[in-house]
Amino acid sequence: MDILETHAYDRRQRQNMSCALFLSLVPFFLASAAFLFLWAHDSPPPSVIAAGVKAAPVLLLAAMVLGWNGWKSLGGVAGGLLLSAVGDCCLVWPELFIHGMGAFAAAHLLFSLAFLTARYLPRRPSSSHSVLLYLLVFGLGAAFYVYIYPFLQKAPDSALLTPGVGVYVGLITLMANLAIRTGQVAAILGSVSFLVSDSVLALQVFKVIASIKHGHAAVMVTYYLAQMLIAVGDVLVVEDQDDFSKWKRS
Repeated sequence: MDILETHAYDRRQRQNMSCALFLSLVPFFLASAAFLFLWAHDSPPPSVIAAGVKAAPVLLLAAMVLGWNGWKSLGGVAGGLLLSAVGDCCLVWPELFIHGMGAFAAAHLLFSLAFLTARYLPRRPSSSHSVLLYLLVFGLGAAFYVYIYPFLQKAPDSALLTPGVGVYVGLITLMANLAIRTGQVAAILGSVSFLVSDSVLALQVFKVIASIKHGHAAVMVTYYLAQMLIAVGDVLVVEDQDDFSKWKRS
C-alpha cells in the first residue's frame, strides 16, 4: 500500500470513527434535550424522577466512555462522570448541596488524574506563555473565591461551606490547568465550559447577584457541554494513541 492509499485509508477510518462517535452521543443529546425541555427555566422539584432525568445525560456519557475505552477509564474520566452524576442527584435537594459539591470535587480530581496519564502527555514542552496562562487561571480562581467570600460567610453552614468552596475552587482550577497542559482542544474547551457553568451557578446560589433570566438554562447548557467535551476528548486521545502505536509498529 503506497503513501496515498495509506492516507486515504486513514481518512476513511477517521470518518468512520467520527460517525460512530456521533451516533454514540445521540442518547446523550436526547437526554439533555429532555431535561432542558422540562426544566430549562428553573431547577427541578426535589424528587427521585427529577434527579434521574438530570443525571441521565452524564450517566450516558460515562457509559459511552466505558464502551470506547474500557473499565480502566473508571479511574479517570468515566469515574469522574459517574461522580458528577452523583453530584447532579444531590443538587436536586438543596439540603444536599455540600454533598453534591463534594461529589463534583472528587470528579475534578479524577479528571485531573486522567489528564496526568501518559496518553495525555503534551506533544510539546510547556513554554513561558503556558506558565503565564496557568498562573492566570489560578489567579482568576483565587480572585473569584475572594470575591464571593463575604457571601459565603452569610450562607447557612458557612463554617463548612467557606473552606469547602475554597477547596472546590482549587480543584476545578487545577483540573482546568491540567487540561490546558495537555494541549487537547476538547479537554481545554470542556474545562473552560465547566468553569463558566460553576461560576454562574455560584453567583446565583450564594446570592452574589440577583437571579439571571435564563440563568438555570445557561448553567445546565454549559455544564452538559463541558461534560460532553471532556468525554469526547478522552475517547479521541485514546484513539489517537492507538493510531500512533500502529504507526510505530509498522
